[in-house]
Amino acid sequence: MEKYQILHQLSPGALGMNLVVEKTENKVKYVIKQVECIDEHQANEALEELMPLLKLRHAHISIYQELFIIWNSQISSLFLCLVMEYNHGSFQKVIEKKRETKTIIDSEWMQDVLGQVLDALEYLHHLDIIHRNLKPSNVVLSSSNHCKLQDLSSNALMADRAKWNIRAEEDPCQKSWMAPEALRFSFSQRSDVWSLGCIILDMASCSFTDKTEAMLLRKSLRTLPNGLRGVLETLEEKKIPNAETFGSLLPLMLQINPSERITIREVIHITFVGGNFRSSSIALSPHWQLMPDSVTDLLLGGNMASIIEVMQNFSSRPEVQLKALKRLLKMPEEQLGLPWPTELVELLTAIMKQHERILDIQLHACSLLLRTLGQALARDPAAEVPSESSVVSVLLSCLRIHPESEQLLATVYSVLAIISSQESASEELQEAGLFEHILERLSTFPTNRDICINGLSLLWALMVDAVIVNKTPLEKAPVLIAEVLAAHPTDAEMAEAGCAVFWLLSLLGCVKEHQFADVVTLFLQSIRLCQDRIPLVNNAYRGLASLAKVSELAALQVAMPEEGGGGLSLIRETYRLYKDDPEVVVNICMLLAHLTSYEEILPELRASGIQPLAQEIKERFTSSLVSVSGGPTHQAPNCLYGQIWVAQRGPEQETLCQTDLTLCTVFFCFIL
Repeated sequence: MEKYQILHQLSPGALGMNLVVEKTENKVKYVIKQVECIDEHQANEALEELMPLLKLRHAHISIYQELFIIWNSQISSLFLCLVMEYNHGSFQKVIEKKRETKTIIDSEWMQDVLGQVLDALEYLHHLDIIHRNLKPSNVVLSSSNHCKLQDLSSNALMADRAKWNIRAEEDPCQKSWMAPEALRFSFSQRSDVWSLGCIILDMASCSFTDKTEAMLLRKSLRTLPNGLRGVLETLEEKKIPNAETFGSLLPLMLQINPSERITIREVIHITFVGGNFRSSSIALSPHWQLMPDSVTDLLLGGNMASIIEVMQNFSSRPEVQLKALKRLLKMPEEQLGLPWPTELVELLTAIMKQHERILDIQLHACSLLLRTLGQALARDPAAEVPSESSVVSVLLSCLRIHPESEQLLATVYSVLAIISSQESASEELQEAGLFEHILERLSTFPTNRDICINGLSLLWALMVDAVIVNKTPLEKAPVLIAEVLAAHPTDAEMAEAGCAVFWLLSLLGCVKEHQFADVVTLFLQSIRLCQDRIPLVNNAYRGLASLAKVSELAALQVAMPEEGGGGLSLIRETYRLYKDDPEVVVNICMLLAHLTSYEEILPELRASGIQPLAQEIKERFTSSLVSVSGGPTHQAPNCLYGQIWVAQRGPEQETLCQTDLTLCTVFFCFIL
């Protein structure tokens, strides 16, 4: 310390005191961080870790000028001294100034300096160096438009629990920039990503949050998965520049689980490569420059085989992958080599996994999967769908990483509905918690038509052929589906999807007694709305039959007249429309058979003109066997005069769907 003169002391840092000094030989100012060490072993261990940092050479990293150890005899302590450049400005001072005046940080300036920080961090991470102590005060400004990272720390120093606890009590703000796992002294490159995410959040929101609010927000993000939603909505409402980019970027940087957090390279892709951010620093880095459009167009100008080869050779270039996916989506069906070349499915899965954080790639890859699988099934409904665990895993990961993308959510649901036709895939999706995921999204996006229709279709696909091991998640379904249908009162396609799911829920016993009245009303309303949609009509009558079988109140609600026409008049109307459709007639008979089992309802059945309808059915179908669709996906034999059996592959559903052998006979006996 003899060659330095102490000028004054700055606010203490997380690990020790900061002194502004002047070197006696040249009058140049520096900052010396003095870190008290437990013993000589800790000091030497930290010194050994930090020595390689003296060799760093980067325009946006403030390297240590000198490292040495001193003994303070007055307090009998050993100190490690870290000599750094002295700069007046920092990100912290910019944030504080803007916070005081409630003004927004200039967008171009923020993009430029953010590019400099990202370039510096990418350089460090490439060398396997972790900053460990990233916060606004450690991003200094050597000039108004030039920033540097400083105060890189070591594991030996940052893992000093006693010192951290003391400092946290003195200044709780110190630790608020640290990742959740860093508080447990587990540091990684992803910890730096979290800290940088906090810095970006503070810079973006400083015009409308005070210091305490900002600190509490940062701390809350460690435990609240959706803690960002409010502040991101405010960014949009206040028209903060780049609010849309921050809205997609920050949730990826501030994932509680570090393994789900994006890397610095992916941050650069989102902001500068795939986004519209501009920075002189990023432009100077050749490995971030985009491949020229003319070169990409030339490479992707061939047939499908050549495009796949290009995608394999340039797998790390997201701009190439995105253009290739767009090119394949525009390619005619015959050129794609349907039904589905295994190579294409495998490639799409690999691309989605490698570039899982880039939303555009996920959207286009899922769209291509949907087109490929959908067209192949249209060509051959019996075709076997590829349902490898890796495909399912990538799609589920996609949902987890991009929870706010409504377009992606709807597309992934459509792809999963196709894949879930395979029994093994359906079970895997159930185990992965997809029932809960769908219901949560129906609750979050009840007015998004695509999400609701595709979500209901996926629910149906998961339930129709599989044995439902755990029905608990489905107990919430009736209320949520009713809310969705209420949000789309005139949407025939939505009503059809809703009736299909309600029918299966009624078979599984997931519609509770207090919900019977509302569900019966929904079935009847849906039939009135969409008499021209045969699948809806069939599923609605099947659902009504299921409810009438177990509940006299449900049966009474169907049978009793009401203003605008009751259920029995609707039955007569449906029969007139579809009396030549055996499947519809079977489902009407199933409902009527259950209604006749309640003595109180028989007079109403006779008074409502059901007897002539029953006589006509008896005369037309007495001794005939008609083949009807027992379930939504396969055929089953049924006899109208005798046993009615709606077959389902799941043994539990089969039991629930089998009516009593004599129900139809009883029905005709009572009515006739």
